[in-house]
Amino acid sequence: MPELAVLSAMAHGGDDDPEPVLEALLAALTVVDEQRARLYADFVLMALPEVARKHLEDLMAVGTYEYQSDFARKYVAEGKAEGKAEGKAEALLVILASRGIRVSEETRQNILACTDMAQLDEWIQRAVVATVVVSADELFS
Repeated sequence: MPELAVLSAMAHGGDDDPEPVLEALLAALTVVDEQRARLYADFVLMALPEVARKHLEDLMAVGTYEYQSDFARKYVAEGKAEGKAEGKAEALLVILASRGIRVSEETRQNILACTDMAQLDEWIQRAVVATVVVSADELFS
């Protein structure tokens, strides 16, 4: 009964040993649909005292909890993909700057907004091997 786990986490999440209650909550969120899991998680996180909220974050960060639901796995995977794309976009901007290639604000924003890994890889390759380029606009046209 996931709703009982939510109530229990809210009532006992601030106790001296909240780990069993918080682990039960995490397990309960894997058996409900995506929308309810998101709602319940948000509701509990807002109700927990700061120490318990930090403990729950620590539980998840150290890998003691393995996500079971497609819901959680989906959002973790999306977060990783976004992080990789951001890293590649930032690397591209560093390459361009180190090569003395001017980047307009519009192009900079387009690079930072890109989430297509293949496109970012292509742009990085172009930036690395390009000869006599004055601006990034020339490079990406």
